Amino acid sequence: MAATSISSAANKLTNQTPSFQPQEKNSHSSPTCLSFSNSSISLQKLSFSTNFTNPNSRSSTAINVLKTAEASESVSRTRDPEPVGKSTKPTILVSEKLGEAGLDLLRSFGNVECLYSLSQEDLCAKISECDALIVRSGTKVTRQVFEAAKGKLKVVGRAGVGIDNVDLQAATEFGCLVVNAPTANTIAAAEHGIALLAGMARNVAQADASMKAGKWQRNKYVGVSLVGKTLAVMGFGKVGSEVARRAKGLGMHVIAHDPYAPADRARALGAELVSFDQAISTADFISLHMPLTPATNKILNDDTFAKMKKGVRIINVARGGVIDEDALVRALDNGIVAQAALDVFTVEPPPQDSKLVQHENVTVTPHLGASTKEAQEGVAVEIAEAVVGALRGELSATAVNAPMVPPEVLSELAPYVALAEKLGRLAVQLVAGGSGIQSVKVAYSSARDPDNLDTRLLRAMITKGIIEPISDAHINLVNADFIAKQKGLRLSEERVFVDSSPENPIESIQVQISNVGSKFASALSDNGNISVEGKVKYGVPHLTRVGPFSVDVSLEGNLILCRQVDQPGMIGQVGSILGESNVNVSFMSVGRTLKRTKAVMAIGVDEEPDKETLKKIGEVAAIEEFVFLDL
Repeated sequence: MAATSISSAANKLTNQTPSFQPQEKNSHSSPTCLSFSNSSISLQKLSFSTNFTNPNSRSSTAINVLKTAEASESVSRTRDPEPVGKSTKPTILVSEKLGEAGLDLLRSFGNVECLYSLSQEDLCAKISECDALIVRSGTKVTRQVFEAAKGKLKVVGRAGVGIDNVDLQAATEFGCLVVNAPTANTIAAAEHGIALLAGMARNVAQADASMKAGKWQRNKYVGVSLVGKTLAVMGFGKVGSEVARRAKGLGMHVIAHDPYAPADRARALGAELVSFDQAISTADFISLHMPLTPATNKILNDDTFAKMKKGVRIINVARGGVIDEDALVRALDNGIVAQAALDVFTVEPPPQDSKLVQHENVTVTPHLGASTKEAQEGVAVEIAEAVVGALRGELSATAVNAPMVPPEVLSELAPYVALAEKLGRLAVQLVAGGSGIQSVKVAYSSARDPDNLDTRLLRAMITKGIIEPISDAHINLVNADFIAKQKGLRLSEERVFVDSSPENPIESIQVQISNVGSKFASALSDNGNISVEGKVKYGVPHLTRVGPFSVDVSLEGNLILCRQVDQPGMIGQVGSILGESNVNVSFMSVGRTLKRTKAVMAIGVDEEPDKETLKKIGEVAAIEEFVFLDL
């Protein structure tokens, strides 16, 4: 077999512009929109009307939803916007306060209307006149807003990082791009984290309140020194890196945990990458800078607090939901956690009678991480640039929802989209240790000529599968390469020619992660890389190889991998354990290298087994290692 290399590092998307090629309008042909939301593909029919300007063409085209499954009746009455002439400027609605520098930039491009504190009814009444909407966190951009826009709204800009207040699925269905401003708040958030760190260590807030109450309690508010103490930075992205840089200047020893942080970048800042358990068990201070995802939701809980050094101090300027707040109160009361300094909460604002907020060993601020004059101006400029660029039809590196995909490419590769994401998701769950994922290689086996196989969509889905489970990034075809590069992830692709029918675009996909440890040693190939491979069979993604072991199991539901001594009765033993716990087995396959030596059993299960069931599987004498994978 001959291999042809087709790409190396991720492309710089910020220098690219989209080329929308409109088809002649008729009742039989329309482009297709692909939504990656909730790991599913949603196909919606779209129509072109005058809108985005393509810099590579004299004609202007736009993406307007004609019909969707959920809102077919309301959207079918969509009226086309009036033709945009040379003198017509887009209308940009700003629904929450924005810095003047950003407003000036917007005014230089379009007609800007600043209408603050709009009710949902008022927003819905106004939005059909607007080409763009800029919000912060207070405005809820719901499906009803997109329906009321009647196809005119082209871009929603979120002045900040989080996009919880925007219905991304509805935005995608209605052909509306959503962009955010993820970088301008970095320094402000890092500085606030350091302020809370130092203020907590020296009891600044408590001593201030005491003095204002007429007391003089020098002995009560004796603090602790920072120099020589160990700070664990949980999440080594932009903000976490800046916190580490400043903590080093305070004389602290910095360790960090982040599955995607490059080890060389951490070393350059004087930080040591470690595992999650090592970080929380050895730190004197723990500073949280991780996104809120299903994997990080309440990641600090009773179990993790129990592993911490007694007297640890916690700082959170990330997301409130990463801490189980009731568990934190218990940890404060029993002395495991000496103090906490919190800028974010699960519910904001928190209840006035919150035991956590009222606790004497807790310092709180009302989500002030981005609240500096400089940060507010920076966010304003960043979101204004993103919105103006989107209105011009330029490709946005901060897009957080799905872009357009040519229908002919989508229809051909659709069966492989789920396979690509699941292989990425499976591979990343096999990674162990704190070294960080840096290099991923994807090999496509195909009978096609390299020029006749567009793999951008598959690469984006593999990137999504690898990064999204522990990141708040929303990955799609627009931003996949940008986010991969931002995370320090180098993803290369290779085409391997196989002698098969060229009617099928791809025979198999293999994903390899280099220079990492594995939770399941049998997933390591001969070159020491984690390696998984899959095919599409009868329209369903299948896992066909784990490391050197051939298997054949459907990638639906969840997966258990077991390495065992190859002997009779193993399938029955494991199946019985799962059956006793009412866990339904959907697929089972055994692969081996040599007869009666070692084998890998892959078991597809509909439900997630509880800890006791998994423990019983691990206690089977002939099973040498096993891992549960959530797909």
